Amino acid sequence: MEKSNERPLILVTNDDGITAGGIRSLIEVAKEFGDVWVVAPDSPQSAMGHAITVHNILRLHEVKDVEGVNEFSCTGTPVDCVKLAIYRVLKRRPDLLLSGINHGANNSINVLYSGTMSAAVEGAVEGIPSIGFSLLDHSAAADFTASKKIARAVIKNALANGIPEDTCLNVNIPNVPYEEIKGVRVCRQAKAFWEDSFQPRKDPAGRIYYWITGNLVNHDSGEDTDVWALENNFVSVVPVQYDLTAHRALKELNDWKYEI
Repeated sequence: MEKSNERPLILVTNDDGITAGGIRSLIEVAKEFGDVWVVAPDSPQSAMGHAITVHNILRLHEVKDVEGVNEFSCTGTPVDCVKLAIYRVLKRRPDLLLSGINHGANNSINVLYSGTMSAAVEGAVEGIPSIGFSLLDHSAAADFTASKKIARAVIKNALANGIPEDTCLNVNIPNVPYEEIKGVRVCRQAKAFWEDSFQPRKDPAGRIYYWITGNLVNHDSGEDTDVWALENNFVSVVPVQYDLTAHRALKELNDWKYEI
């Protein structure tokens, strides 16, 4: 088969909203590699996980921001954005989906809650090579200088080598200057969980409401995890699959005596 002379079609999305600094930085890098289309939430959609909109309408609005980039804001979730992009906006299927760069970590158990990573997982479900990027800095004024260099290197490899089928990449970047990043580690997801706390507060009418807080507690001492890599100033790259079957449990469950 002859290789197409078309530039790669790259879809960019995020969960922090289309105006966030992270997605603006990712668009800048993506333009170096292909024709960029953006479909991203019109407002922050953090921690939406794989939610889709089924009981409300969805709207798309064209945005004129970066020359040479087709941009649309969407009233829905990150996964809504991916679905709308594939089935209503793009003229052909994208060659690569990029999500982020998220303001804040998406390592360990955070991958389950993350709108950034759910967008990348949705891309993988659709058979599109997909990557989620996150910087360990929640600040709206975060410095993405190092992140852009990391994203450039990962995107170059993904386009040259491909991403394993039914898999997307979860890339987390430590919040240190580029010169202090020690390298890239391909890792497994650490066994770390949130110890949640719900702080009771009162609204102006005196009614109680709750504000969720908590701490991520690492129960994993392995040096092959994303948590270890990030704590030691490595970029972590975790291959993520959407097949949630616990394959190692199949035999044990098949040994049960089902009397029905």
